[in-house]
Amino acid sequence: MAQIDNRYAHVGSAAQTRGDVVDAGLRAYMLRVYNYMAVGVALTGLVAYAIYTLAVTTDPALAAQAGGRVMGLRNGLFLTPFGQLVFASPLKWVLMLAPLAMVFFMSFRVDKMSVGAAQMSFWAFAALMGASMSTIFLVFTGVSITRVFFITAATFGALSLWGYTTKKDLSGWGTFLIMGVIGIVIASVVNLFLQSSALQFAISVIGVLAFAGLTAYDTQRIKDMYYEVAGDAAVMTKAAIMGALSLYLDFVNMFQALLYLFGNRE
Repeated sequence: MAQIDNRYAHVGSAAQTRGDVVDAGLRAYMLRVYNYMAVGVALTGLVAYAIYTLAVTTDPALAAQAGGRVMGLRNGLFLTPFGQLVFASPLKWVLMLAPLAMVFFMSFRVDKMSVGAAQMSFWAFAALMGASMSTIFLVFTGVSITRVFFITAATFGALSLWGYTTKKDLSGWGTFLIMGVIGIVIASVVNLFLQSSALQFAISVIGVLAFAGLTAYDTQRIKDMYYEVAGDAAVMTKAAIMGALSLYLDFVNMFQALLYLFGNRE
């Protein structure tokens, strides 16, 4: 009887060891995803602020170097020649649409990329997103941008932790949430022409709810993906990058929606 008990104890110990190995591997994988995402967000913020500082000046003479046209903003700020190029020329549409093009490029090409190319594509996307988002410094106060950023970070962290730890299957949320995002994109394009504040308010409210749900959904999806890619280092790295891209998009879009709702305008 003692031999049987010892045998079962050995089996239980082996299973426990395998479970510990899987948990350690999963934690390392998720940490890699979050690290990529965090560095991407930081790069976006740095690029956005750098472009803003290059785009504005308090010297009207410097602003007048752009063909004699002086574009005043507020609080004694003017657009520099560089600022007029990125904010008041057709280039602004390129900067606005380039991140979306990069997302589609990465989604369709990541399987054929090397790990290095996938990493560089992610950093390039984060930088382009920073260039696209630099206009928020023209519209909202720095204090409110900082405040909303930390609100978004706390909300994102709580939702992602819940998505990681919950036993509830969130896979059923996917189709509904993606349909919501598609609706937000279509409404945003329409509002470029309508310029309706009421429609923009509705888009922002729905955006907060949709990307809050996607944060939990994507976290669980990324966690489940680990079990499909574990064992191949290159595939795991590219999966971590694409997982980081998903969470990055959830974070940035939630931040932009909350900023519209709660940010103080200049």
